[in-house]
Amino acid sequence: MYQILGVFGLFFTQLIHMPNIRNFSIIAHIDHGKSTLADRLIQHTGMVGEREFRDQLLDTMDIERERGITIKSNTITLPYKAKDGEQYALNLIDTPGHVDFSYEVSRALASCEGVLLVVDASQGVQAQTLANLYLAMEHDLAIIPVINKIDLPSADVNMVKEQIDQELGLDPELAILCSAKEGIGIEAVLDAIVAQIPPPQGDRGRPLSALIFDAYYDPYRGVIVSFRVFDGVLKAGDLVRFMFHNAVYKVEEVGLFRLQRQPSPELAAGMVGYLIAGIKTVADTRVGDTITLDANPAAAPLPGFKEVKPVVFSSLYPVASDDYQSLAEALEKYKLNDAALVYTKDSSAALGQGFRCGFLGLLHLDIVQERLEREYNQSLIMTTPSVRYKFQLTDGSEAAIDNPQFYPDPVRIQKAFEPFIRAALIIPERYMGAVMKLCLERRGVNSTFSYPSPGRIEITIELPLAEVVFDFYDRLKTVTQGYGSFDYELIDYRESDLVKLDILVNSEKVDALSTIVFKDKAREWGVRICDRLKEEIPRQQFKIAIQGAVGGKIISRSTISAFRKDVTAKCYGGDITRKRKLLEKQKKGKKRMKMVGNIMIPQSAFVAVLRSETED
Repeated sequence: MYQILGVFGLFFTQLIHMPNIRNFSIIAHIDHGKSTLADRLIQHTGMVGEREFRDQLLDTMDIERERGITIKSNTITLPYKAKDGEQYALNLIDTPGHVDFSYEVSRALASCEGVLLVVDASQGVQAQTLANLYLAMEHDLAIIPVINKIDLPSADVNMVKEQIDQELGLDPELAILCSAKEGIGIEAVLDAIVAQIPPPQGDRGRPLSALIFDAYYDPYRGVIVSFRVFDGVLKAGDLVRFMFHNAVYKVEEVGLFRLQRQPSPELAAGMVGYLIAGIKTVADTRVGDTITLDANPAAAPLPGFKEVKPVVFSSLYPVASDDYQSLAEALEKYKLNDAALVYTKDSSAALGQGFRCGFLGLLHLDIVQERLEREYNQSLIMTTPSVRYKFQLTDGSEAAIDNPQFYPDPVRIQKAFEPFIRAALIIPERYMGAVMKLCLERRGVNSTFSYPSPGRIEITIELPLAEVVFDFYDRLKTVTQGYGSFDYELIDYRESDLVKLDILVNSEKVDALSTIVFKDKAREWGVRICDRLKEEIPRQQFKIAIQGAVGGKIISRSTISAFRKDVTAKCYGGDITRKRKLLEKQKKGKKRMKMVGNIMIPQSAFVAVLRSETED
């Protein structure tokens, strides 16, 4: 099978003309069957035989298979012979399936002319379905609705068609009914791609202009850049310039994406493929950047490029301080493949040397932590995630702080600002009370409601990002029994009353446990952290006070009782003063011990503080 495809691929670029190319993507809410539909399309076009097939063919990481999500987008060119007898090249540009990677999704969509919008026949239209639809409409793409999972006993096709009409504003009669799992309706999907998605526009005679929508690191070839050519032609041996970095590289190889990379003599306007040019790290490329020829550059870069900035921050420390160098090497290797991760050196009196890392969101944080542990055998401690706050100081300057250790002197702070998001929640009507209570607990404001279909409510509400990053999504799923869906976008910074909460153990500050919190919630946080630490820190021969403090004011406290030896056991009688004398002597000893004793905070205590946000 592979040998036949290889021979076919060598002549593919010469045989397929621009009118016979279709560039499309599949977008959907999480778990609506996007990866399964891609599998069926690949199988149906003969790209893989029964023996070589495996589920989630385009998902290459174990973590993607286990969680059923797409983290790293992939691309494949599908050969398809339509009913009119013409041979078509269908470029499937797969996209990540989570809000953390929305910028990568937007760049992938900018490389397409149309999308398949997949809706689950049992769950209907969800929050991310709407968000993805708006993204597709922004890029003026042809949208083909696909109702998936029609084989399920709980499928309600009429209900979903009504939602497609009322909530999405698309023609429900054009929706294709399919079951990706059972292979029903796949031919109809392929025919709709050919019929309804327009061919790409472009001129191979103009200067080269190509959009980078993905990149990954190959240990043998360097960075493999995925791109879409809008104008011009690219061949091996060309000198190309990446317009954002203004860096020049010599192209070693260009080609198409099959199940393996398929080298090609050239890639012309309208085509999607890859290039290899000896690029050392993924950080040397930028998703959304424009590729052009160094000798004959394009007049201007393609629109839409922006620098992706982290929004969630946390510190990583090795469990054993001796493993610091090993963690540094692991992060360096990981960074080759993930340009979105940013990190700098950090240190803590309690945890030693580590790294302060910035992430695109909580899922990104979770993935980085899990991949470091799995692929690089790192044992990690992660501090409580925080967001980036802004402070306007009395001298007129502005400070952006993402690490509580660098919180400015309160005397110098004139105003404090925190990031806000606009969240869209779609829930069944019966859960409205519980969801609104959750949103108001998290300081939600400016809520609006719409009723897209009977029994369903869409809530749009503005929330502080700090209130969402910990456990908001988990709590939403809990109070809606799994039916709630959630999507958000960052909007702006707003003035807020922020304070730094310090945790003191035996009157010593533990810098790794400090957090920046909203003033009215400081006591609630302090009580929670103190109670958690009380459960985790082992008892000593003296009392241990665990305190939460804002500035010099103690706002919460838990006390770990001391072990007490019964020093009066040898007194079988006699005067009470004899017993009192022994107890006083013991008391002085414990006081002296408290002054010189060191409290070893176990690693589980730091993990427990983080867990308290998701399990309380």
